[in-house]
Amino acid sequence: MSENLQAELKQTKPFARVTAEALLSVLRTAAVLEHQLTEVLKPYGITHTQYNVLRILRGAGADGLCGREVGERMVSRVPDVSRLLDRMEETGLISRERDPLDRRHVTARITRKGLALLDQATPRLEVVERARAGQIPTGQLKQLIEVLNTIRGNP
Repeated sequence: MSENLQAELKQTKPFARVTAEALLSVLRTAAVLEHQLTEVLKPYGITHTQYNVLRILRGAGADGLCGREVGERMVSRVPDVSRLLDRMEETGLISRERDPLDRRHVTARITRKGLALLDQATPRLEVVERARAGQIPTGQLKQLIEVLNTIRGNP
């Protein structure tokens, strides 16, 4: 495996530590996946982060979520969820409603247009998922999940 990562990075010297190689491999894998997912979503005019927001809001149902709650549930943290939601509202993928009793509380909900986009894009993303991980036995995938949980600090 280390030869593959070394070759990908055109690195001539071996890694100083296996821990460094492991973490770099995680980062490289994430970058490769992010690039491929970005390419799949490009025809739909959204980013992977926006796709994540749409999935979160679809899961929230009719109740919707406030921006803080959306931010807490995102795969990749973004510095300004409000601005992200602004852009998505401008494109009609989500709607937002200010609470008349507490003007600071704004609830975001996915629109029909957002749901339709998810319905169109999700099958293409599932093709990537199957191509990248479909051949890996379930037991190995579960081990991978456990190891990644440990790395993130969630043993």
